[in-house]
Amino acid sequence: MKNTSEQSNGTSPDHSHEIHTHKVNRHETNTHSCSHHHGDVKDTMGSRLLITLALNFIIPVVQIIGGFYAHSMALISDATHNFSDFTAILISYVAFRIGKKGASIPNTFGYRRAEIMAALINVVILTGASAFIIYGAVHRLHHPETVSGLIVVYVAGIGILGNGFSAWLLHRDSKHSLNVRSAFLHMIGDFLFSIAVLLNGLVLIYKPWYWLDPVLSLLIVLFILKNCWSILKESTAVLMNATPKNLNLQNIQNYLTDIPEVSSVHYLHAWNVSASSVAFSCHVVVPDQTLSRTEKLAKKIRYGLMHLFNIDHPILQFETAECGNGSLLCELSCGDQGEGTEKHP
Repeated sequence: MKNTSEQSNGTSPDHSHEIHTHKVNRHETNTHSCSHHHGDVKDTMGSRLLITLALNFIIPVVQIIGGFYAHSMALISDATHNFSDFTAILISYVAFRIGKKGASIPNTFGYRRAEIMAALINVVILTGASAFIIYGAVHRLHHPETVSGLIVVYVAGIGILGNGFSAWLLHRDSKHSLNVRSAFLHMIGDFLFSIAVLLNGLVLIYKPWYWLDPVLSLLIVLFILKNCWSILKESTAVLMNATPKNLNLQNIQNYLTDIPEVSSVHYLHAWNVSASSVAFSCHVVVPDQTLSRTEKLAKKIRYGLMHLFNIDHPILQFETAECGNGSLLCELSCGDQGEGTEKHP
C-alpha cells in the first residue's frame, strides 16, 4: 500500500517506512513486549515547578499594586497575563502530581485529563479578565491619565528578573516534558512582555505619551486572546478524542502493512489521553496461528509506534480475517448504522 499523504509525524512518506522498519526490526528485541512507554518524571521537576509557581504568584501581585499606583494599564494587563501563567504552571504541577498516582478501577486512563479541564477553566477566566482590560484601556484612551514611568520601569524590572529566572528553572525539564515545555514557553513570553513594558516606562519618563500605555495593554490582550483560542482548540480536540494533529493515520497504516507478518490493518483510532500521551487502537489481520506467536509481532509494532509516531499507549486486536469492510476508519465511528453495516467487537 502506497502513501497518499504528505503529512507525517517526524517521518517522510513512502521509502522512509522501509528504513524505519529496518531500524525497528533491529532494535525491537531490546524492549519489553507488554509495556506501555510512559516516561519517568524526575523528582526535581516537582520542586522546580513549585518555585516557579511561587514566583509567578508574587510577580503579578507586585505588578497589580504597581499598576494601580502608577495608573498603568500596561502593567495591569501584563499582570493578568502573568496570572494566566500562574494558572498554567499550577495545572502543570497538578498534572505532575496526578500523573504519579496512576490509573484506578473507576478511571482506567488515570486522571491526566484534569489538566485539559483546568485549561478550559483558565480560558474562561482569561477571557473575562481580557474584557476588563479592554474596557479600562478604551476608557484611558478617551480620558488619559498621568502614568508614572519610573514606577513602571521598576515593576517591569522585577518582572524581567522573575520571569527570566523562572524560564531558567524550567529549561532543563522542558526538553523531556511537554507539560513543562508549555510552562517554559509561557515564561519566555512573559519575559519578553516585561521588556516591552519596561521600554514603555522609559518612554513615559521622557515623553508624555500617555496613550502608549493603554495601546500596549491592548496589544497584550490580543496576545492573551490568541493563546486562549489555541488552548480552546487543543483542549476541545482532546476532549472530542480527535486524532492528534501531528499524526497521519494513513502513514501509520502504511507503516503497519509494510511489516511482513501483517496481512492488513483496519479500523484505526488515535486520540490524546492527555496533552502529552497518545493512545492508539487498530485491528491487525495476520495468518491463522496460535496466540503466542503474535507476541513477538505485537512487541515489534509497539516499539515502532512509540519510536516513529510517539504513540505510548497502543491497543492491538489481532484477527485472521478482516471484519466489516476493512476500511481505515471504523464504521461505527462513522455513524453508518444502516443496512449493510457489520457490527464488530
